[in-house]
Amino acid sequence: MRRNESHVGKRCVLALAWCLLLGSAVAAGAQGSVCKYMDANGNIVFSNLPPDKGMRKISCMSGEESPKRAGSTANSGSKNTPTPGDFPRVDSGTQKGRDDVRRKVLGEELATEEQLLVEARTAYANGAPVPLPEESSNAEKYRERIARYRQAVQLHERNIEALKKELGNTK
Repeated sequence: MRRNESHVGKRCVLALAWCLLLGSAVAAGAQGSVCKYMDANGNIVFSNLPPDKGMRKISCMSGEESPKRAGSTANSGSKNTPTPGDFPRVDSGTQKGRDDVRRKVLGEELATEEQLLVEARTAYANGAPVPLPEESSNAEKYRERIARYRQAVQLHERNIEALKKELGNTK
């Protein structure tokens, strides 16, 4: 199972590399089209070649189309596409209510994480919890338990940091 997952991951990376390579060729004015196909197993394949037998075409982009480059809006510093006039809008009262609920939920999550951090630190006991009876003869088990406690403390500290950051981002 692990080997198959690794293989799929490598195929995704290769597909992305091809997309970037072919996308830049299309953007540079190369003729032809890059198409997205799905094989019988549900795997996605990007190609500018005719499909293999059993492949189903999902979509294509021809050389005449101007592809949107990933990250182009992030580099420009401004929005390139204005919001359409008929785009649904939320009135300020509704949005304020949603923001208040979000702040309340984040606050509750923060309180829960802080309590879990206190419990994890207590169990960790500064890296020296009392050994359990089965651990007195097996030092490796004791070290594994200490490592689990340390990981739990670090996890809760990261969660608290993320929640505080998110609360700071709320309006």
